[in-house]
Amino acid sequence: MTGLLIQGLINGLILGAIYGLIGVGLNVVFGVLRVVNFAHGEFLVLGAYFAFYLMEYLGINPLVALPLAFVAFFLAGYLLYFVLIPRLSKADDPEISSLLLMFGVSIMLGALMLLAFDADARSLPYEIEPVFLKFGPVLIPTVRLLALGIALAIIAALTVFLYRTQLGKALRAIIMNRDAVRIVGINAERLSAVAFGLGVGLAAASGVLVAMVFPAFSPFMGNDYTLIGFIVIVLGGLGHPVGALVGALLFGITEQVSVVFFSPSIATICGFALMVATIFIRPSGLFGRQALR
Repeated sequence: MTGLLIQGLINGLILGAIYGLIGVGLNVVFGVLRVVNFAHGEFLVLGAYFAFYLMEYLGINPLVALPLAFVAFFLAGYLLYFVLIPRLSKADDPEISSLLLMFGVSIMLGALMLLAFDADARSLPYEIEPVFLKFGPVLIPTVRLLALGIALAIIAALTVFLYRTQLGKALRAIIMNRDAVRIVGINAERLSAVAFGLGVGLAAASGVLVAMVFPAFSPFMGNDYTLIGFIVIVLGGLGHPVGALVGALLFGITEQVSVVFFSPSIATICGFALMVATIFIRPSGLFGRQALR
């Protein structure tokens, strides 16, 4: 039983770090734009396919594909912002319009992926030596530990970016007061486009890690990962990368440790119960709206 608990804790940490990266991308977009990106999971799955085809046809290592995916999807997201988002300000109810818009984008991307890639699940056969590392009675795939380190490094880099660079501080200023940012002469539209591109790029990077860690992925999985991102935001609080990471780790550990004692279905319920309890006890999340400070 002790070995199973340790296995559950380690798996929870690994999955929690990846979930945290998923949530951080959603957090940035919603915090800056107040747009709920329902298509976040679809961008993630596209990132997984991006890494798959680079490895399948060009022999490019997923560790190289990850930064390539981030840059490519950041640029796509930056341009997509100017196509989709500015028009929402002209709507009678911009928030409802943004919900409907991004939900439509989610459905469209899912349908396009189904047409392009078929319904068959794909897997990214990537291993490094040694294939497993032993921690006492527990064997952990080396690729999973590598994914854990990469996810933590990206979240750390994003935190430094948001709190130590001028561009990052400007993004946080938009979260605090968008009108004040415009008054001091900062181009809020370009910053918003950067935030949207950053969210899409982080989704794609998350997708590469998902393809490395999980046995398979398919066009149908986008909504599942979007939901995980929302849970992370609820648990950690809006606007703080570390909050997203802590919330994701709690969710991942709760889910994986629960599997030791219960069926997978009950374990999923335990994860959602944690979210509901957090809403009741601390509606603003564990870290609250820390980005505003």
